[in-house]
Amino acid sequence: MRAIKIESLIKENALIKKAYDISKQAHEGQKRRTGEPYFNHVMATAEFIAGWGLDQDSIIAGLLHDIVEDTGYPLEKIKEEFGEEVVFLVDGVTKLGKVKYRGVERQVENLRKMILALSKDIRVIIIKLADRLHNMKTLSALPPQKQKRIALETMEIYSPLAYRLGMQNVSGELEDLAFPYIYPREYKWLINNVKEKYRERERYAEKVKPVVLEALQKAGIETIKIGSRAKRYASLYKKLLRYDMDTDKIYDLVALRIIVKTVADCYAALGVIHQLWPPLPNRIKDYIALPKPNGYRSIHTTVFCVDNKIIEIQIRTQEMNEEGETGIAAHWAYEQSKDSKAYQDKRSVTADKKELQWVNQLRNWQKEFSNSEEFLESLKIDFFKDRIFVITPKGEVIDLPVDATPVDFAYQIHTEVGNSCTGARVNGKIVPLEHRLKSGNLVEILTQKNKKPSESWLEFVKTSSARNHIRAALKTKETRLAKKEPKETELKIIVEDKMGLLKDITAVISRSHVNIAGINTAPSAKFLTLKIRCDTANKGKIEKIVLKLKKLKEVKKISYQLI
Repeated sequence: MRAIKIESLIKENALIKKAYDISKQAHEGQKRRTGEPYFNHVMATAEFIAGWGLDQDSIIAGLLHDIVEDTGYPLEKIKEEFGEEVVFLVDGVTKLGKVKYRGVERQVENLRKMILALSKDIRVIIIKLADRLHNMKTLSALPPQKQKRIALETMEIYSPLAYRLGMQNVSGELEDLAFPYIYPREYKWLINNVKEKYRERERYAEKVKPVVLEALQKAGIETIKIGSRAKRYASLYKKLLRYDMDTDKIYDLVALRIIVKTVADCYAALGVIHQLWPPLPNRIKDYIALPKPNGYRSIHTTVFCVDNKIIEIQIRTQEMNEEGETGIAAHWAYEQSKDSKAYQDKRSVTADKKELQWVNQLRNWQKEFSNSEEFLESLKIDFFKDRIFVITPKGEVIDLPVDATPVDFAYQIHTEVGNSCTGARVNGKIVPLEHRLKSGNLVEILTQKNKKPSESWLEFVKTSSARNHIRAALKTKETRLAKKEPKETELKIIVEDKMGLLKDITAVISRSHVNIAGINTAPSAKFLTLKIRCDTANKGKIEKIVLKLKKLKEVKKISYQLI
């Protein structure tokens, strides 16, 4: 992210200067909990937005984002001064702030509003992320109970949303700012036990840099920059939980990052690295050929490096690096003209674009839940959990939570593919349906027409979406069975056998306009039992037949059941 000060913006841009002056005057005298002027928060928000590369209107909206709610400044005046676009953004951010619920209901309502905003204009969410980022930096001034609520909301909603928008730096920073408030003891443990490890790995990365640079120069590959990236605390802690809290198993605690000019240079650099040091098996990830669903592109490789120590190396272009840091925000530049085709194309980046299909999926999928708590928990599992990325036979990347199964994958493709799933191939091999998928797996689903899901699938599927579709299909099946109306009636008649009696009985049934589907007889010493199947389940007709048959003196007993 570029560090851009508001002072430089107001010197260069008259409209931004105008918004700055209006906001400063409107917020005059207002203080934050920290004791500093409220306008400092507004400036910081606008600086984040500018640093992420957003357009002029977004920066102006950042300066004005609290003016309607906190000062009563009318939207109509903003429209007069800055036009429809700015009003739309300010109004969008203002509406996101108006959440009157508490607990789960509060979180869910916030989510629903954000989903709606996402589908209209992603910039509204990016402005809100800038607002939340600065609020998190000053969270210590709030009461402890409020600190924890805001930190949890940040960790569970805002950070994952930033990640989904490709804003990985923002996502990581939000998570790190929330971490000590939610897990104070774990945070202290991490600081005490890992600080020296970080320093040690940083020193090692510095030792490796000149070796890499020299090798790349010899190969004629021009490098823009070789730096290092330290893994963030919150991300590290989550990973440590999977590796028995052993930092030696975390190879990307500090990763080396190589930035080159072209995509071809990325692959050439990878070849040079692998000539220098052998890669670890199954640790090469090509996110250039198969980008993550949030647009992230890079090549990652883990190698046995200098002194036979293990290090992760990331290779990317400058464009990929900027996209990796600011994500979808990198698609705007605030100096662009609103009339330019490029601006209009970027303004239209909404949920119908392929790279943000999940926004559309999220918007539609939320309608399935009537229970707020269930909706929130499902979101945390299906959209905000650690992810894996698997591939369809057509080469499409499917985004799933960690430990997802072929059944989860099938339902992600289409409900009918899930319902009719009979088996799966992963990388060409048949696997059980409960098989845990891994990033990079090529998954093919085998289906059978008219097949229905099994109740046992509920025991191993990981996504709420799959679980809901399975339950719906099973419920439909049960309802159909429950509603299956009998089509026939079996009459059981005990009679004293007599020549011509069967003819008399069948005549009674025929005169009632009922067809006989079958007759069985079971003779005994004294009486004969007749079982006659009639092709009607009309109780009224059967009752009339029973009354008529009872008038025959040879009939001793009669009963019936619908079948």
